[in-house]
Amino acid sequence: MLNGRHVAIVLPAFNAARTLEPTVRDLPGIVDTRILVDDGSGDETVALARRLGLSTFSHDRNYGYGRNQMTCYREALRAGADIIVMVHPDYQYTPRLVTAMASMIAYDVYDVVLGSRILGRDTRAGGMPRYKYVANRLLTAFQNLLLGAKLSEYHTGYRAFSRHVLEALPLLENSDDFVFDNQVLAQCLFFGFAIGEVSCPTRYFPEASSINFRRSVRYGCGVVATTAKCALERRGLAHFPMFDRNGRGLAGAAEPSQYRSSAG
Repeated sequence: MLNGRHVAIVLPAFNAARTLEPTVRDLPGIVDTRILVDDGSGDETVALARRLGLSTFSHDRNYGYGRNQMTCYREALRAGADIIVMVHPDYQYTPRLVTAMASMIAYDVYDVVLGSRILGRDTRAGGMPRYKYVANRLLTAFQNLLLGAKLSEYHTGYRAFSRHVLEALPLLENSDDFVFDNQVLAQCLFFGFAIGEVSCPTRYFPEASSINFRRSVRYGCGVVATTAKCALERRGLAHFPMFDRNGRGLAGAAEPSQYRSSAG
């Protein structure tokens, strides 16, 4: 609980057994609800999550990172969360910043808060591959130019949202794949939500999840397409469901059948 607000952590997991425990261990005491959604892992992620006492939900197969987040947010809202922080269970982002990020929402400073790998110390010192760093900077500059924003990056997976944001966005119109992250931020900017950032050191190591070069290229193309759609929508030149206030969102959505609860 933080300033009277219920804080939930969501962990979108896929084969995260080797790094889940240290991630959970570093979560701060202000967290009221801890939710893990497993997206068809082939390791012991679910069993370990149960042993750690997490509220655990399992997809019946691998649907993708975006679909995993949709389930995470749906269950966090259902649990009564006012602030929802997504922490990757691969221990790449430090969970110790959860309090700082949640506070910026709890005290009504921002609607959305990002843990930026670009602000502060040298990003490459944490092991980010050079091609990913260069792509990050180029895509971020492109998006800031077209969307009129000044974010240090759009590609971090460490983010916190107010309940209102997740209920208002048409999230079900987004991709099931990795570009979901970028689509969410484009939606936040389009609908006028205030976005803040904090500096977040990251670690790149063999156990940390990371998409390969081919999928990175696919993601980059998705970012360009998302940005172009947002720019066209703003100018009234085209219309896309992901930027429609009446688009499909989590609030009032039908109960999905692709996952089951195995709460710890």
